[in-house]
Amino acid sequence: MKIKTVLKRISLTLAAIILVVGLVTSIEIFGGQPMGLFSGAKPDGLGFNKGQFKPPSWKPNTVSSTVEKSDSEHFIEPIAFSGDPVAAWDKLIRTVKAQMGATVITETSDYLYAEFKTAKMGFVDDVEFALDTRATVVQVRSGSRLGVRDLGVNRKRIEAIRAAFGK
Repeated sequence: MKIKTVLKRISLTLAAIILVVGLVTSIEIFGGQPMGLFSGAKPDGLGFNKGQFKPPSWKPNTVSSTVEKSDSEHFIEPIAFSGDPVAAWDKLIRTVKAQMGATVITETSDYLYAEFKTAKMGFVDDVEFALDTRATVVQVRSGSRLGVRDLGVNRKRIEAIRAAFGK
């Protein structure tokens, strides 16, 4: 087979792949309701057990208040509160529900699990809160389902919730 023919076939194959990827991405971004191509699967092991959330992986796209403070890449301070724990918990739930892209999946008297979905691409992050009445804090965990880096989105989300909760 001639080199020209092989190069032409490779070019056509690459053009077709680029066209399909561009079409799918365009539908995902501009199609109104994201198809969930970037949502990923809900991770196993979520929940608050023995004072801990599921530990983050090696990826720098998760923050948690239940990891060692020396793990500066993943550690984030819990959300402190004062006064009645029930009132604080109710305020936290209202604060989380008011955040853009939040869907509460599990809500109990001391645990909250929400999924946060980005508007355009449909990326989903898993965010957990646990009421720790002895320490008068709410423990937090926020992690991306897909990718390695999150450009600080999960840390910024928790800090935004902390700020809104403090008002």
